[in-house]
Amino acid sequence: MGERLKDQVALITGAGSIGPGWGNGKAAAVLFAREGAKVFGVDLNRAGADETKGIIEQEGGVCATHAADVSKAPSVTAMVEACLVAFGRIDVLVNNVGIARPGGIVDTTEQDWDQVSGVNLKSIYLVCRAVVPHMARQGKGAIVNIASVAAHRWTGINYASYYATKGGVVALTRAIALEFAKQGIRCNSVSPGLMNTPMVHHGLTGAYGKEGDVDNLIKVRDAQCPMGHMGTGWDTAHACLFLASDEAKYVTAHDLVVDGGLIAKFA
Repeated sequence: MGERLKDQVALITGAGSIGPGWGNGKAAAVLFAREGAKVFGVDLNRAGADETKGIIEQEGGVCATHAADVSKAPSVTAMVEACLVAFGRIDVLVNNVGIARPGGIVDTTEQDWDQVSGVNLKSIYLVCRAVVPHMARQGKGAIVNIASVAAHRWTGINYASYYATKGGVVALTRAIALEFAKQGIRCNSVSPGLMNTPMVHHGLTGAYGKEGDVDNLIKVRDAQCPMGHMGTGWDTAHACLFLASDEAKYVTAHDLVVDGGLIAKFA
C-alpha cells in the first residue's frame, strides 16, 4: 500500500466494468485505494461498482458505491450529496464514463449523437458543475477527465460523435483548469490510445469487420500499435494517479496521451 492519496476522497465515475477484466475506472478505483484514498465508486450499474468495492475491501481499502446516470442533472446532484454524506469532502474527481457508436456524420442518427454527447461530454459538465464549488471551498482539488487519442487524430474508424465529444472533453478540461486555477483546483485529461478493455470488447468488434469476434479485434488493434500491443486499464489508471497526486501539483490544463506512440504514428 502507498500513500500518494492518503486520507483523500476520490469520486470516480464509471468505476465498474461492463464485462470481465479491468476497465479504466475499475483499475483507477483499486489503484487509488491502494494509495490511501477513500473511494466513492459510481456506475450506472451498481453491481459493477460493488464488484470493485469488494476488491478494494478485500485489500483493506475503503470504498462506498452509488448508482447514477451522470448524463442527468438530478442524478448527478444526488451522487455528489451521497459522496459528501459518506466521506464529507471530495478531493479528487475522475470523470471516466464514455461510450462509442460507430457511424460517420451522414449515417449517425440524431439519437446516437445525443446519447454519445450526453454520456461523453455533458456528463463532465454536469459532474464538474456539481463538484467544483465544493473543491473551491476546500481550496484544493484535482480533476481528471478521460478523453481519447480520437480527440487528436483520425483513428481509422467512422465514429463522428466519438471524435467530436472527446475533442470537446480536452477543450472543456482546459477551460475548467484556467477558470479555477487560482482557487487551487487542477483539471487535466488523459487520452488513452487503443486499449484492451471490457468496453472495447463489448462495443467495437463490429467496427473491425467481425461482429462479436473479440480475438480478431485484439489481433487487428495490437497490429496497429507501434509497441505491438494495446494498453490496458492499468496504464490509464497510473496516468490518472499521477495527475491526481501532488506529484502533479504544478500540472494543469494538460492532456496526457497514453498510447504507446500511436498518435505519433498517425501524424
